[in-house]
Amino acid sequence: MGQDAPSPSGDHPPHHAPPPPGTAYQRLKRLVFGAPRDVEDPHTYHSMSLIALLAWVGLGADGLSSSSYGPDEAFRALGDHRSLAIFLALATGVTVLVISVAYSQIIKHFPFGGGGYVVATQLLGPRAGVVSGSALLVDYILTISVSVASGADAIFSFLPPAWHAGKLSAAVLAIFLLVVLNLRGVKESVSILAPIFGLFLLTHVVLILGGIGSHLGEIPKVAGEVGQSLRASHGKLGLIGLMAVFVKAYSMGGGTYTGIEAVSNGLQIMREPKVRTAQRTMVYMAISLALTAGGILVLYLLFHVVPAEGKTLNAVLLERFTQSWRIGGVNVGHGFLVVTLVAEAALLFVAAQAGFIDGPRVMSNMATDSWLPHRFAQLSDRLTMRDGVWLMGGASLVTLLYTRGDITTLVTMYSINVFLTFSLSQLAMVKYWARRKEAGRKRGLAIHGVALVLCLSILSGTIYEKGAEGGWMTILVTSLLVVLCLVIKRHYGKVQRNLRRLDAIMAALPTHSGKPNPVVDPTAQTAVLLVGSYGGLGIHQLLTVKRIFGEHFRNFIFVSVGVVDSATMKGVEEVDRVRLRTETGLQQYVEAAHRLGLAADYRMEIGTEAVAVAEQLCLQIAQEFPRAVFFAGKLIFEREQVFQRLLHNETAYQLQRRLQFGGLNAMVLPVRVMDEQPA
Repeated sequence: MGQDAPSPSGDHPPHHAPPPPGTAYQRLKRLVFGAPRDVEDPHTYHSMSLIALLAWVGLGADGLSSSSYGPDEAFRALGDHRSLAIFLALATGVTVLVISVAYSQIIKHFPFGGGGYVVATQLLGPRAGVVSGSALLVDYILTISVSVASGADAIFSFLPPAWHAGKLSAAVLAIFLLVVLNLRGVKESVSILAPIFGLFLLTHVVLILGGIGSHLGEIPKVAGEVGQSLRASHGKLGLIGLMAVFVKAYSMGGGTYTGIEAVSNGLQIMREPKVRTAQRTMVYMAISLALTAGGILVLYLLFHVVPAEGKTLNAVLLERFTQSWRIGGVNVGHGFLVVTLVAEAALLFVAAQAGFIDGPRVMSNMATDSWLPHRFAQLSDRLTMRDGVWLMGGASLVTLLYTRGDITTLVTMYSINVFLTFSLSQLAMVKYWARRKEAGRKRGLAIHGVALVLCLSILSGTIYEKGAEGGWMTILVTSLLVVLCLVIKRHYGKVQRNLRRLDAIMAALPTHSGKPNPVVDPTAQTAVLLVGSYGGLGIHQLLTVKRIFGEHFRNFIFVSVGVVDSATMKGVEEVDRVRLRTETGLQQYVEAAHRLGLAADYRMEIGTEAVAVAEQLCLQIAQEFPRAVFFAGKLIFEREQVFQRLLHNETAYQLQRRLQFGGLNAMVLPVRVMDEQPA
């Protein structure tokens, strides 16, 4: 833990010394964000996991809510050729089901989650993985922006036009509230919003069944109108032109499918058995989305919906659906319209949860692989990926302000990255099955092959139609993120290679002392070394203290914090593995000190926030060893630059400040990282 290097206990962001327990600040923090969780309590993992129904709310809401803007954009793209809506509805339903089946297979073969990033990394290679991961990150940022902006559109569709100036401010406030909810924890945020999900389902069942049911007697008439309109469009545009209109509308409706991958990304939060729970969640989402999106497109056609200034197409549809709902001269239909649009808006805010749940998880996976700063794999005391939540919230806020909440621009930006990730995932699975000779090969190739063709078609269509109208920004940002990831990966690789040179020190250690191991004396001068995993870096700290202070210290206590990050936050068994790994490394340090004829022992603790846990552990050690001096390592670069401070923590300095403020003696040992020389 003591060194500033990529290790299970290193690379954590700086922490500011908290106010004393019981202050007004601490009480307010606990009220807003909740009490800390115990990573070693098995009940913690059970209480945080979601059954299929709640997972459908937290992750499936992203897919279902897209019926609020996906069909809208697709229907608008039809222009005057609205008769194509019936075929668009069928194509939408089939596409949802095909992609959902494909991702259900991905869940089966990648049961630890990670979605498109993990699939592309393992099957297509790290470079494809970082492209998929970068696209996913931008996608989840846009998930939040699109959902919140579309929710605001729904709310303001029934409010007076004079109020529309406050739409953007309302969307900004919604993002802040969602950030706070997610800092409290996943299950809390989902449980609070679950009733909204139920209200959305109820109102839309009434809308779709009632709307279609009210036109059952007019089927021959509607069929005749559709046929007549199709013949007119064919005469005007020809077959190729008519197909072009359909393909454009189909591509512009790509936002309808954007939330399907969320379930495969979020397996970590599923209740055991995770795969079965996730697949059941996928079934719920696929059926509900296919019926809702397809049903709404059919209703647009049946009720002759046309765009209106300041209103969503769903708002126009509801006005026409409820216009005859009168009791005693009172228009009760307006009440249903308001309730339905409020439920729609609220579900869109729930859908933003997918960005806050899965976005930080993708960041964590990429941070674990050193594509992003290692701090993004860290958990807070509430076991949330706090840094990831803050970054997702901040980035979505910037996106929202940049587009001024324009849903057409946002959906265009959104769809491109979604289908880039979809296409890479399906390509990876096609490659997987092409190399297999096992049973199910033909079925796997068929499922993922069809899904790949659909995804590539929508991706190509969206880029072609809207690349110059906002899509270019998504492509640019994603490309810059990929380049940034490559630079970060290169830096971490250079640091690791540099630090491995220190392992040569270990070869110079004696194999045995030839004497009995000295006994630790609590009253003697004691050097407390904060270390990470066993290696040359920790031995370098030990030898540096010996070289500087000679025989001054009689005892050497090795201290480490076994950090539970998002990669190991899978259950109490994983925590036990972290404990065993940490303890084994410390025992190796003690044995090395004994071979040098030194009195040595170790102390350790398990936690999520390295600095806070280390501080408490050091305070306990100071009571046991009153004459202790604490040493922590810090990487020092030959040519230090700003980005190095962002990629590497200030743990040593922060801990030194805390311990010195607590009246303890603490020193920082520099560990030099030299610039690599060209071969």
